[in-house]
Amino acid sequence: MTPADFLPPALGPRRTFALVAGVERYEVSHHWNLRGPARDALRFARWLTGPAEVPAGNIRLLLSPLDAPDDLDWTDTPAMAALRTAHRPATEENVKAVLLDELPQCDGDLLWIFWAGHGYLGPRQELMLPCADASRGQIRHLNLDSALRWWRTDLVKPRRFPLQAALVDSCRVDAPRDARWNFGTTDYGGGSSVPGRRQFRLYASREGEAAQNDAERGAGRFTEALLGEIGHRSLRDGVNGLPGAALSIHRAFQELRERGEGWQLPQFVVDRDWDACSFLDDELPGPRLPRAARLDQRAWDGLGELFEGRELPRGAHEAYAWAFKVAGCTTPVRGGLPGDSLLEVVQDLDERQGGRGGMPLAVPFVRFLADRAAKAGDAAWAARLTDWVHATRERLGLPAVPMPPPPPRTTVVHVRLEAPPGGGPGHLARMWLHGERTEHIWESEEAPVRLDTVREELVRQLALIGATSGGGGEAGRRTYGAVDRIEFHVPYELLDADFDQWPVPHGPAGRARALGQLHQVVVRCPQERADSRAAWHTSWRWLCAQGGRHRDAVRVVADSEVTDALGLELADGPAPACVLAHTTAAPHTGLLEAVLEGGVPVAVWRRGGGVPAPALLDLLAPAGPDGRPDPGALDVLDLPARVWAVRRAAAKAAARAPGAAAGAASARQPPAGGDQLVLLWDDPDDVPGHRSLA
Repeated sequence: MTPADFLPPALGPRRTFALVAGVERYEVSHHWNLRGPARDALRFARWLTGPAEVPAGNIRLLLSPLDAPDDLDWTDTPAMAALRTAHRPATEENVKAVLLDELPQCDGDLLWIFWAGHGYLGPRQELMLPCADASRGQIRHLNLDSALRWWRTDLVKPRRFPLQAALVDSCRVDAPRDARWNFGTTDYGGGSSVPGRRQFRLYASREGEAAQNDAERGAGRFTEALLGEIGHRSLRDGVNGLPGAALSIHRAFQELRERGEGWQLPQFVVDRDWDACSFLDDELPGPRLPRAARLDQRAWDGLGELFEGRELPRGAHEAYAWAFKVAGCTTPVRGGLPGDSLLEVVQDLDERQGGRGGMPLAVPFVRFLADRAAKAGDAAWAARLTDWVHATRERLGLPAVPMPPPPPRTTVVHVRLEAPPGGGPGHLARMWLHGERTEHIWESEEAPVRLDTVREELVRQLALIGATSGGGGEAGRRTYGAVDRIEFHVPYELLDADFDQWPVPHGPAGRARALGQLHQVVVRCPQERADSRAAWHTSWRWLCAQGGRHRDAVRVVADSEVTDALGLELADGPAPACVLAHTTAAPHTGLLEAVLEGGVPVAVWRRGGGVPAPALLDLLAPAGPDGRPDPGALDVLDLPARVWAVRRAAAKAAARAPGAAAGAASARQPPAGGDQLVLLWDDPDDVPGHRSLA
């Protein structure tokens, strides 16, 4: 019997969905036809809509019977009448539409797959279930093993269908080797595996065995035994008792075999139950490893109040990763957060149950959120989170939670430029220093100034900050650190300006270096995002929730893709959050307009246009297992540091090149390759000085 705590609390008929298929007639040959699978499928559907009380609208019924569908026993109930109207032929097109398109869009806890008909094993021992439209030239089929792998991935939303059961009344004999029976190769692919999904598979026979069918009664022996076990039960009892039913069915068929009355043996694949544990585990001696506590109802009630109306905060991904470290657990291989809300993240943590030390993963997660909320100035929420942690620890008898690590300290100079209200030459300018706090350090007031004046003032401010950070006394060291990044908030027409090439005094005898070699330099254009603010914020928050890495986070755009519709396309969802320009034209020729319209917060291009050599993906992304650059491994949140490293490497390469100019003059030369990169970096959570400089 499956422990009840492995079933979702909300599991019920309305959150249960099913594919039920019975195939009796095959186009390939009349010799393939058999009587019984359609009746078995209807009997299983009657249990779902009867004792299990699953709505007919949640069931996709595919039937290809030998007789006319109206001649089947539909049973006079409203639910079966609805299925009688809605059922479809069991063709490959319908099977794929149901299993890979329709059902994944449903919001449920449990998926049933019931299939009755022929079954064959392919060269890789994958179970292939022929469809009604199988023909000699192409045995169209469902590759069940591939489909079940697909259903374990994040192509099905992570919080959906944690329980999946496949019950198959078919043979599992080797597929015919004759060239006339062409099964081909079918693989549905998939995304990243989602932890916590549990699949229960019960087959009517073992590998190499045929499943027996009673043609006179029109029933498979396996389906008879299965419905004899669960056909009278409610949905929850049927699901909870499925492993026990499988054992009972297996024993019954074993007795038939020993008496010589049957030869097939039903098989639960790798004898796994809902807990993903072997049925044999109960027979193993020795103590079980202790499991961490789970949150009680009071803890969940408190979190419901704490998280109500709260979006995922900026540090949620760091909190998630830190919780595993504190509990002594291995961090999940799949990056990013497991849900779109704080409650979904905590539910994932609670299901994992923490490490052997007894600490539920949810407690350090909330502790981290409290620490970051306090540092962000939200003292009230931080206090409530801290109270929840203390109360939950005392009630559940948990050990102390260590202090979270301090957030990384980054010192940034913001330089904001605006065109004067009446037009004319020059720009209004203002500078802020952002470290532990944000401080206004310089302003051109109402007089427009040239960019040379802004550069001179920036150099002066950098010297002052450096003197303060390097001066004597604890107060000076505590006030400022070295400047890590310089962010230029500029009008649209200045996005391609060469700010990173501005010369800055560095070293003796008036030596100068390019600004982009000494500091991370990015450009920003938040004032152009008024019409795409919602998409901009959504994309950035999604990127932070993924920890900066996701296979869809980065998109490389080529010349052919820069159309008038590109901005609308980029705005379709939170991804991509970063665009890499692989274009020959200057970025102002459509690309940057699309980036801003689409709400994409990050973009990289080559100044002045022209495809960078090597390509940006080769330059910025680490290599994947195949040796090629992997966009999913590129940490977009680390791009300012990564682009800075590329600029420095390009400068060093240029200095080593034959005939390279020496001295200060070389700093004014824009080196080839990566040092011409421009990084658009629009963090919507960090935009000081919103009001107009005018």
